[in-house]
Amino acid sequence: MKTWIAPSRQFANLTWKQVDALPRATTLLVLPTAAIEQHGPHMPLATDTLINNRLLGAALDLLPAAMPVYALPPVCYGKSNEHIGFPGTLSVSAATFMAVLRDLGASVAASGFKKLALYNTHGGNSALVDVMARDLRAEFGLRTFSLFGSGGAKFAGLSDQERAYGFHAGEVETAFLLEATPELIHTDEYTTNYIADVANPKPLKPENSPANFAWLTRDIAASGVLGHPDPATAENGALWIAEAAKSIAALLTAMFEYGETQS
Repeated sequence: MKTWIAPSRQFANLTWKQVDALPRATTLLVLPTAAIEQHGPHMPLATDTLINNRLLGAALDLLPAAMPVYALPPVCYGKSNEHIGFPGTLSVSAATFMAVLRDLGASVAASGFKKLALYNTHGGNSALVDVMARDLRAEFGLRTFSLFGSGGAKFAGLSDQERAYGFHAGEVETAFLLEATPELIHTDEYTTNYIADVANPKPLKPENSPANFAWLTRDIAASGVLGHPDPATAENGALWIAEAAKSIAALLTAMFEYGETQS
């Protein structure tokens, strides 16, 4: 699979002697978590994994070369049971996903490292990543961080509807891959579906509210798309990738600088 992470930032490129020479207390290891799942008829199964790699690679390029921050090989398979029923979705259970993160965290701790960031770009993993960040802190004493998506980047130009509910194969994800892997985007296959309407709010929401309803993609969209990809452009993709990279780089720097005396 294509990568945008510089070879010098890839932990797996190091020998064990090179790893042994790294400063254990300050080195920040970043574990990407994503998914292999349907993204409608116009995007590849690897969308979340490709976006993770593209954004992380761009962010790492902004860090000082001497700063010891390394990307671990990604956990490509996630908890994607919201997309079960669509051909190609490869999902693991919550228990399996958390067990993999726990075992990788154990390995990081056994090598003497103190800092681990879990960088996630699949919504179905988000709650589990937060749980595991706390559990790894408690079990191994790791200074563990969770980092999500575009690092809080705002992306000017999105409609209120798309900003709120274009969260799967919509404008932003499509723009990212129009910039990164245009050969994988089928622009003649765009469809639009939304899980809710910002102009007609309901007491129950799909996520991020006091009361949420559980949903499966097939409940809402036969195409598998939750959003409106039509306005997406490679030009916006490039602008938004740069904005996200700046935000993610700032957060990685804060994690690198985060001291043991802080709470």
